[in-house]
Amino acid sequence: METLLKKDRLIVLVALACITASAWAYTIHEARGMAFGACCNMVAPDTNRWDTSTLPPLFFMWAEMMVAMMVPSAAPMVLTFAAVNRKRREQERPFTPTVIFLAGYLFVWTAFSALAAVAQWILHATTLLSPMMVGNSPLFGGTLLVAAGIFQWTPLKNTCLTRCRSPLGFLMTDWRDGKAGALVMGLKHGAYCTGCCWILMLLLFVAGVMNLFWIAIITVFVLLEKMAPDRLRFGKITGTILVFWGLWMIMRAV
Repeated sequence: METLLKKDRLIVLVALACITASAWAYTIHEARGMAFGACCNMVAPDTNRWDTSTLPPLFFMWAEMMVAMMVPSAAPMVLTFAAVNRKRREQERPFTPTVIFLAGYLFVWTAFSALAAVAQWILHATTLLSPMMVGNSPLFGGTLLVAAGIFQWTPLKNTCLTRCRSPLGFLMTDWRDGKAGALVMGLKHGAYCTGCCWILMLLLFVAGVMNLFWIAIITVFVLLEKMAPDRLRFGKITGTILVFWGLWMIMRAV
């Protein structure tokens, strides 16, 4: 039985790693394709106004990035869900495939991706975002950085982060039986995670939506935020840095 449990845990871990690796591979492929095209003048910068047909590709781009960036930070919660499910199965109680919980979690980030795609479409139309998906306006970028920094200090941020950092506590208080229950738990955890990190994702509008370096930086930042021993101090320090960085950008613009 112990060997079976270890294999079960390994299967979930390998599945999460494969999902993450696939999303990162596709993100890197798209980013390199864009950079190569711009460098070699193979693709002319799109300075025209986008029509609504550009929204689906933007949505899929954001969705793949969210999977690449957020599945690693969700791994402790998913593995804990699988472990609790395993115990319930041993006790001959109802259990649910872990994939349903993960599907609920990713559904929330998929919804966020749709909103982010619309936001990017609007920013392109107002020329606040360059054809290469980098912020054009230091004033806009600085304001977004200040907003992100202030958000790091808010009770909403701390509440959502606390729920994200305590997988067992979340499952103990929010457990629901059945497939519908697992889906609801995944949706709820996804909502807490999105509430914690949404504005950090929007910082890609400042540094470049397909900038691999900043995608990696934000991914690591989200992981550290959830794993740091003193999350409140870490959040406040990084929030202060973001505010000063944003103010510096704004002062350069005025």
